[in-house]
Amino acid sequence: MQASEEREAFSRRLRVALDKAGWKGMGPAMLAREYSRLGQGNVTVHAARKWLMGESIPTQARLRSLAEWLGVSAEWLRFGEPRDVVAQASSSAGVPDAHGLLADIERLDADQLRVVRDLVSLLLRG
Repeated sequence: MQASEEREAFSRRLRVALDKAGWKGMGPAMLAREYSRLGQGNVTVHAARKWLMGESIPTQARLRSLAEWLGVSAEWLRFGEPRDVVAQASSSAGVPDAHGLLADIERLDADQLRVVRDLVSLLLRG
């Protein structure tokens, strides 16, 4: 596979992982901001745009941080191996992706978290 094809394939996998994690249609500015919130260092909007447009692939450290945040394996995100959480989630008859769910929960405010806690409590009682 040529370098340009590898970058484009990475970009497609990144978009799939973002969509599965609840970030459908995320643009470069939001990706840069959310990545920087991970506490693994900052990324520029320009770099995030290049990832999304298939013009570059992040460094290994950034790739691992992205993969962990999105609930996929770094290997799948970089190379497309089928062992990732995204492939498992899509083939597992509607079983939700726990990493994606946790990422969504982390984005909730205090009032929303209370509602989630109450709902989980009700479900566990039933």
